[in-house]
Amino acid sequence: MSKNLSELSGRKGLSKNLFEELGIAAAETGSPSLEKLESIREEFLVGKSTVYGTVSFYDFLKPENQGKKVYVCNGSACMLAGTQEGLHKKLGENYSENEIGEMCCLGRCHENNAFHIDGQNYSGNDIDAIKDIKENKIISKEKYHVGSIGTPILTSEYGAISEYYKIFTDCISKPADELLSHLKDSGLRGRGGAGFSMAFKLESCKNVVSETKYIVCNADEGDPGAYSDRYIMENRPHALLMGMMIAGYITGANFGVVYIRGEYPESVNIIADCINNLRKENLLGNNILGSGFDYDFKVIKAQGAYICGEETALLSSIEGQRPEVRVRPPYPTQQGLFNKPTVVNNVETLANLPFIFKNGGKAYAAIGTAKSSGTKLVSLDGNFNNPGIYEVDMGTPLSVVINQLGGGFNKPIKAMHIGGPLGGLVPVSKIENLSVDFDSFAKEGFLLGHASVVCIPQDFPLIKYIEHLFKFTAHESCGKCFPCRLGSTRGYELVEKAQQDGHKINLNLMNDLLETMEIGSLCALGGGLPLPIKNAMKYFEKELEEYFEK
Repeated sequence: MSKNLSELSGRKGLSKNLFEELGIAAAETGSPSLEKLESIREEFLVGKSTVYGTVSFYDFLKPENQGKKVYVCNGSACMLAGTQEGLHKKLGENYSENEIGEMCCLGRCHENNAFHIDGQNYSGNDIDAIKDIKENKIISKEKYHVGSIGTPILTSEYGAISEYYKIFTDCISKPADELLSHLKDSGLRGRGGAGFSMAFKLESCKNVVSETKYIVCNADEGDPGAYSDRYIMENRPHALLMGMMIAGYITGANFGVVYIRGEYPESVNIIADCINNLRKENLLGNNILGSGFDYDFKVIKAQGAYICGEETALLSSIEGQRPEVRVRPPYPTQQGLFNKPTVVNNVETLANLPFIFKNGGKAYAAIGTAKSSGTKLVSLDGNFNNPGIYEVDMGTPLSVVINQLGGGFNKPIKAMHIGGPLGGLVPVSKIENLSVDFDSFAKEGFLLGHASVVCIPQDFPLIKYIEHLFKFTAHESCGKCFPCRLGSTRGYELVEKAQQDGHKINLNLMNDLLETMEIGSLCALGGGLPLPIKNAMKYFEKELEEYFEK
């Protein structure tokens, strides 16, 4: 990460953003022309290597993307469902092979068969109407189950916007320290995977003296199998936006950046429309309602890179740099976006704030467990009888989620990958041992993470799934640290060779590789990958033994 490049990119603030300009330049052809790149780099005073390094990294900007008209989802849930090969074949009847590309997880994990055309996502039976979609641009009518057990915070209706935003107007009439005290009482921990105290982040940023600060929403929900953030953005968008506004007031930040996955076009449009409506209601801008508080939003559409879910890579991305993970300290709350104090939180975390400041921090803390307060959204994939989004109080038995809300499995399942590709691989025999909270999962050697549930069918070879995880990490690695970049590549080479050539993997070699990635990687991509692979080797030793030396 270059501090000088951060400053150069920040010269124009958020009004004209380098990363956004690269996306605009790629919109028509799939990748910016060299002439356009030269023009952009001259305007922003950055070098050729900077803009080319950025463009060549992202799935939707790099030259290989030119000429693509339709994209097939290659996420874990769709792969395990076995739908994508047939989908690709049907698309091939309407598009040439050169026009078909890939996207990673479109968030349609509840019904699979997912693909993307002309800024719209499709899934389920939509492929049967492919000619109509291609010719008439029809929109998909997506449906999935939404339910809750316990206290519905994020799945309950919030009513008229004018009434709902009284929570915000009440907040900006109180001292920031008073609000921060309520947040501390709530015990709210980050819902993006790390489970870090939100109050600690806000206080850290609040205590830094700076004229410019940022609240950044990490809406780059890249975990295959997770679509809870998408649910909030498309069905409860004002819970997220108000949460960012309140966070801005507490910290003294006047700008909110919503960084949304390019794979979620519907979310991008809905959030942008809601922000425009807030402007019309005079709830954004300078001196909001005479309070002395200034605040406004910027929506940035990402361009296809899983690593941008890591907060420092996300900040580099917004700046138009190659999204490499930054070494910490300094932490983003001290030196983040454009080198200014920045709080980065995910969608679900921020969307909890309106409830907390309407009902009080102690009321929120009374829900869930002592160490994991509040509720959690859980995403269930298409292998359940009732796939969808469910909200449960923290501490709810996992068996209740699986059997009562999800209606059980619709086919024989041997394991569930919970919490994204870096989460734990949970054998079905462990369902009764777990409850939906951070500590229960950690105690059993798993990770709750995003609480997405991707099922591994009984007949799907685990060795193939391990290969998939290594390849996913190798493709998505930012490349900055050797343990992740090289370790993931060596990992899938070992596993691939064991399947194709009958090579027996040395167990000590594999364990050393995983340990090196776990300890030496700069972020959770390389550092988290070993967890599901270790889980697989521990709980499915019998199935995997033919691939390892005795």
